[in-house]
Amino acid sequence: METAYLNNIFLLSTFSFVAAMAATPFWSGILYKYRLGKRLRTTGVGGGAPVFRKLHAAKAGTPTMGGLLIWVTVALATLLFNSDRGETWLPLFTLVSVGVIGVVDDYLNIRGIGPSGGGIRVWHKIVAQLGIGAVGAWWFYEKLGYTSLHVPAVGDFTIGWLYIPLFIIAMVATTNAVNITDGLDGLAAGLLAISFTAFGALSYVNELYLLAAFCGSVVGALLAFLWFNIHPARFFMGDTGSMALGATLAVVAALNDALLILPIIGFVFAAETLSVIVQLLSKKFLGRKIFRSTPIHHHFEAIGWPETKVTMRFWIIGAVCAVVGLVAGVVGGGS
Repeated sequence: METAYLNNIFLLSTFSFVAAMAATPFWSGILYKYRLGKRLRTTGVGGGAPVFRKLHAAKAGTPTMGGLLIWVTVALATLLFNSDRGETWLPLFTLVSVGVIGVVDDYLNIRGIGPSGGGIRVWHKIVAQLGIGAVGAWWFYEKLGYTSLHVPAVGDFTIGWLYIPLFIIAMVATTNAVNITDGLDGLAAGLLAISFTAFGALSYVNELYLLAAFCGSVVGALLAFLWFNIHPARFFMGDTGSMALGATLAVVAALNDALLILPIIGFVFAAETLSVIVQLLSKKFLGRKIFRSTPIHHHFEAIGWPETKVTMRFWIIGAVCAVVGLVAGVVGGGS
């Protein structure tokens, strides 16, 4: 039986990789033909973004919405090869629904429609994320009976209806953390591939074999995307990729009863978000910046690190944290 599950994981991962690789020339051709290029942001934490614009001026106009290729491929792989989708309906619903919101946001950005250079207003995106998160939280609580929080190596703590706001917070936070991290060629895609690999392994250990195969299909599509997204990037992931995959990562963690493992495996995402919060608070209350630019990957660029060095070092940190998180999830899985 386990051989069959392993074969399914291999099949979906391979299909996603090959399909995404094969579709990339077609999709990137459309992006270039219709000039679907990203506009650089004109504002930053607490004001303008002069450091960011100086570092990334050459990237203006690079096609975006490459993430659509990822979630469409994963959706096809899941629908075609998983006849029993009990473990994958929630992550698939999240992936596609948040991905569609991202498509709208990316398109508005490309056309310069909306505030700060284009795109959906931040609070409008948050409200949409909260709505999707609320649907997921209700499903976990009412349909799946999730009413407790697992603390690795300690046990389960019943929290009842509080699971609903906990899930919503985790999903919205992870969605935006990944979106914030998506600022260098290959950075977010590489970290997401690492994170989904770790949660795929944890899913397999927890005997959530279909979920493990779903994670494998995400990794396969991400690796194909990363082939074209490493520096210099042929196209960017866009919000349709980063937000969709961030939200889905949170759902996968919740299905594994591993919400407290999520900040470990996704440590870099959390650190990137924390750097923005610290910068904002410092400018507001101290009147000065702590970092030269945020998120923190731009700070390291500003002090002289080449973009590729920042990306690869963050990948290394992400890989180490993923191993630590996986060990914590496996060893601390029991009560």
